Amino acid sequence: MFVNNRILVGKTTEEKELFILPEMANRHGLITGASGSGKTITLKVMAESFSEAGVPVFLADVKGDLAGTAFAGEITEKIQQRLDGLKLENFKPQAFPVRFWDLYGEKGHHLRATISSVGSDILSIILGLSEAQEGNLAVVFAVAKDENIPLDTIADLRAALEYVAENRANYNTKYGQITPQSIGAIQRALLQLQNQGADKFFGQPMLDINDFFQTKDGRGEINILDSVKLFHSPDLYAAFLLWILTELFSKSPEVGDQAKPRLVFFFDEAHLLFNNMPSYRLKRIVQIVKLIRSRGIGLYFISQAPTDVPDEILAQLGNRVQHALRAYTPAEQKIVKAAADAFRANKAFNTEQAILELGTGEALISFQNEKGAPEIVEHATILPPQSRMGVITDDERAHIIAASPYVTKYDAVAHPGQANTISAPDKKFDPNAAQAENLAKYSSQYGSGPLNKDGAKSTSKSEPKTEQKTTAKTTRRTKSTAEKAGERFITNAAGAAGRGFVSFIKKLFKHK
Repeated sequence: MFVNNRILVGKTTEEKELFILPEMANRHGLITGASGSGKTITLKVMAESFSEAGVPVFLADVKGDLAGTAFAGEITEKIQQRLDGLKLENFKPQAFPVRFWDLYGEKGHHLRATISSVGSDILSIILGLSEAQEGNLAVVFAVAKDENIPLDTIADLRAALEYVAENRANYNTKYGQITPQSIGAIQRALLQLQNQGADKFFGQPMLDINDFFQTKDGRGEINILDSVKLFHSPDLYAAFLLWILTELFSKSPEVGDQAKPRLVFFFDEAHLLFNNMPSYRLKRIVQIVKLIRSRGIGLYFISQAPTDVPDEILAQLGNRVQHALRAYTPAEQKIVKAAADAFRANKAFNTEQAILELGTGEALISFQNEKGAPEIVEHATILPPQSRMGVITDDERAHIIAASPYVTKYDAVAHPGQANTISAPDKKFDPNAAQAENLAKYSSQYGSGPLNKDGAKSTSKSEPKTEQKTTAKTTRRTKSTAEKAGERFITNAAGAAGRGFVSFIKKLFKHK
């Protein structure tokens, strides 16, 4: 809850309120605890409070149970008991402004990026490349940039890899050694990535990161990335969120200290980001964490134990919530001790013992005061969420997606094999018709009808138009993916690489 210009998260048995000061929220934070200890509820409560404060939020929903934030909750007997115990006044169930996003374009607005915008560093993480292979990939990116070769889709990158490999003798001196073995390994890794369906992420229209910074009726929009499917590819999940974090850092202006953050970013399952992270990459992430606060962005990492996060990152996390941990082995006991030592001790209880005895929905909390110093740790009960807890129906999700202004921006139909070419309607754009068409598309996908404005199942049916589908099918019959990629290469290469390069590309794709 947002109470008295503060982000209220929990209360002690002595009714002491534990809150994050909005001006200190960009000092970053950490939520840790064992599975089932209540981390997701804490994340949800904090996201709701930031939204009430007018702060947009981005978070990943790895289990599907954060989608209920879009709908008002209800006061059950269990929640009423918690409210009575907290003596919490003015608690009101409510829905929050939510935007659904999905890398695969299935349960949210289709979130895309071009290959070139992702960059060779993050793409190397996604592909699991060795240092030598990463170096070769960087060379391909450099050649593409210098010779104006477009890198939007995986098909673009494949063609660029082939071209650089066959002409490596011309580039070895300027860019460094290029080996067929490394190029082949990259090609195989790209094939595996395509088999996972990740090629849907690469292409146009690309995400405008400014769409994460929106408010509605004075409340911050909560951007929820549906990650239920994405989480089955942990490396892709971590690299994807790292890309978003990098985009936020590179494209956000310096704003200095603010009365409240411009955006709060929750990084769930944060341990995946740091698993087997090379030291040179870790330095880059540490730099982003240190500097992004000056962009008005607060980062909150969620994981099971504080030791999941490198010490260099932990030192930057001033707002902490520690849920229960289990310690059955000496290694686990060391983790509990490390978690306890990170807090300013409270003479009223033993911090290490308290971590082991916390119940579900309870936590040890220490937030920064107005001077930026961490407060003494307190044993608290977390507030209940105001929105619905649990998953939502497919109809409800389809209704939220179709009502969003982003359906016409990100969910247009792309030609197969050419993600950066969007089908344009023959007649003047009608936003109402487009919304109805997208609602029909999502409802058809989920196998059930849409909702009307009151949340009831609609009796009318809207059939999606087929004109664009027919166009796409005709395109598939007349031109292959390779031919299209070749045409793009030829067009962009003519002015930058000379007639010799153009001649090569024509020859390369002539037999396709």
